Amino acid sequence: MIEEKISDTEHRLTLKDGRQIVLIGTAHVSQNSVEEVKAVIERENPDRICIELDNGRYESKTKEDSWSNMDIKAIFKQGKAFLLLANSALAGYQKRLGKQTGAAPGDEILGAAAIAKEKGIPMSLCDRQIQVTLKRAWGLSGLWAKAKLLSTLLSSVFSKEEIKEEELEELKKSDTLEKLMGELAKELPGAKKALIDERDRYLATSIYTAEGSRKVAVIGAGHAPGIIKTIESLDEGRISTDLSDISEAPKPGPWGKILGWLVPITIVALIIWGSVKNGFAEGLKMFLYWAAVNSGCCFLSAILVQAHPLNWLVAAVCSPIAVLNPAVGVGLFTGIAEAKLRVPTVKDFENLSDDAGSFKGWFKNRFLHALVVFFGTSLGSIIGTFVGYPILAKLL
Repeated sequence: MIEEKISDTEHRLTLKDGRQIVLIGTAHVSQNSVEEVKAVIERENPDRICIELDNGRYESKTKEDSWSNMDIKAIFKQGKAFLLLANSALAGYQKRLGKQTGAAPGDEILGAAAIAKEKGIPMSLCDRQIQVTLKRAWGLSGLWAKAKLLSTLLSSVFSKEEIKEEELEELKKSDTLEKLMGELAKELPGAKKALIDERDRYLATSIYTAEGSRKVAVIGAGHAPGIIKTIESLDEGRISTDLSDISEAPKPGPWGKILGWLVPITIVALIIWGSVKNGFAEGLKMFLYWAAVNSGCCFLSAILVQAHPLNWLVAAVCSPIAVLNPAVGVGLFTGIAEAKLRVPTVKDFENLSDDAGSFKGWFKNRFLHALVVFFGTSLGSIIGTFVGYPILAKLL
């Protein structure tokens, strides 16, 4: 493979068989990136355009009714609430940056797709499904890394810091981005592997194997160095084009299931021990004390996240039940209840990405608020569970 650096953001890769790939590394909320993508496609007149999007995100960006067709109750039942929470937060962050720079998030990628449609150029969606990426980032992170990942996500959403256009353009320089990637790898190696390394490989392989002898690929600038290295390895035959090992969410190991059941088993064991040692009445007293503490914490969390008043009762009643059955969480009950008590409107779906960019928007938008209630009550139940342990021990 021969690499030709056309500019700081543009690379031409000539493969052994003569095929050419022009990579355009963009800042996803930069007006300059939008104009650059248009100019390169006009100049190159490729026979295929590859873009950094998956089918799900492409449909959500191009189909006006995609959000309104979403069944929020099904999302909770399928265990996708946290993934949607994280995806909405990231979309809101990009939207807020886009307002500062005059370019909506992903304008350059959607612009490439629009040109492909206008000119009749075949297009390939080359990114991995966002649900798989987020699940793998979560699954590959330890407990402390998960906490840092959540705090980073939340701080990025609600931060008021403005990023100037010049700073965004500076981010397109590979040396700056490689430094950022190095910092991410140091702080969150599991998340970095799923969010960057695996996606570099997935994107590169999808671009490399896509049909066409003269392709233009529009990607985020941060992926450019990894994609170039991967395409070179693919062209030299050093690695395979098989992506099956990173195309699915990681399956939970046996230890995860064991730990999930460890909490209810411990609680039940302590209560049974108390009954055997001090009588049935004392065991019942222990259970009622623990249930009251757990329900109270979840009840207070429902109030703090401004859940519907009837949902306060749902949180209080369902929390102890959910703790004793790790197959379900209290968030499943409170999230669905919130969506039924305050049904999201079409306007909520239409304003989703705008509202996700502000703290107030997460409580004003009924769709996002149901996610907040899901997360907040789940956290309250966890706190109540562990606060209850010392009480059980004291009663023994």
